[in-house]
Amino acid sequence: MLSDHIPQSRFSLSCPAAFGARFEVERAGLVRRCAGLMLLIGLGILAGCSTRPGVTPPEHRPAAVQAQVLRLLPADVADREGWARDIQVAFTTLDIEPHAENICSVLAVTAQESTFQVAPPVPGLAKIAREEIDRRASTLRIPGFLVNAALRMESPTGETYEERLSQVRSEKQLNAVFDDFISVVPLGKQLFGSFNPVQTGGPMQVSIAFAETQRDVYPYPISGSMRDEVFTRRGGMFFGIAHLLGYPADYTRPLYRYADFNAGWYASRNAAFQNAVSKATGIALALDGDLIVHGSSTVGATERAVRSLSKQLGMNDNSIRRDLEKSIELEFSDTRLYKRLFELADTLEGEPLPREMIPRITLESPKITRELTTGWFANRVDERRRQCMVRAGAAQ
Repeated sequence: MLSDHIPQSRFSLSCPAAFGARFEVERAGLVRRCAGLMLLIGLGILAGCSTRPGVTPPEHRPAAVQAQVLRLLPADVADREGWARDIQVAFTTLDIEPHAENICSVLAVTAQESTFQVAPPVPGLAKIAREEIDRRASTLRIPGFLVNAALRMESPTGETYEERLSQVRSEKQLNAVFDDFISVVPLGKQLFGSFNPVQTGGPMQVSIAFAETQRDVYPYPISGSMRDEVFTRRGGMFFGIAHLLGYPADYTRPLYRYADFNAGWYASRNAAFQNAVSKATGIALALDGDLIVHGSSTVGATERAVRSLSKQLGMNDNSIRRDLEKSIELEFSDTRLYKRLFELADTLEGEPLPREMIPRITLESPKITRELTTGWFANRVDERRRQCMVRAGAAQ
């Protein structure tokens, strides 16, 4: 980092010498003008040396970030250099501060979601996939023998779809089967349309729908589709890091980001808002962090409860809705609705209510065989982060 101190020997400025007694007045004025000029030039030099736009701090340089990731990665991870490179590219492209806590957060989520496997195996995935096909066929009243006949057709790999389904162990493999089944077999298109039921993937188990929103900033060439990129290590890590750290939040603990990773951006803040609404109205609400259904005009339970406070808030239904639509942005915390609601709830409770709260969501997926919650996930990730931070301290 450049110092603000300017060596005197390098920037020496002098005023003209005295011209004798008869020029004393002129000399005094000249000295004052020269002194002023020296001050302006000096300030300009200092300003120019105090900042260097475009200069990358040493700790942000790719080699330094990769070295930091290597120090913090678990020792048993295969191809540690490759993981470090992919993580560094994401941090650099997304302009995320590569300090230990951010890196440890990424490593903690990855360890929790996949134990650093690009295509983590899912127990019983073949059975889950076949049950999903049969469920959709039943909904559409398609006879089972037609489904069986379609699955026995030869796929582009030379195997039948039935054979390929029986062998799938990961979402990456299943995604490829469904892609072929939907695009080649007429019944596949009838069952699924253009909708591939595999909606998450990669080492951080990121949503494919979210990945699609990152196309403009994705730093790698796309040979197939964004969906395909999710199932690569570089793509899965890029999209996962963008989802975890690529948005501003003022949480007091990383724990709430981990909950957001599972439940959606700002879900922890929004769950606290729902809690305040419930306290102010006496209406029980699901503290799930979803304040409205975005893209729908339907009035949900949270919005209906807020509307019941319209007089106390001094807001009509339209202004309430307008502010609630900002609930997936940081700026929601600055809206009139947010501020007035918490003022009201804090007053009624006689104490400040929490501004962040783990959403109370039970995780539902065919892949999940026991009851798990967003709170469970966030706390497991936070424990892994703490272990990583211990390594960070030892690595200094």
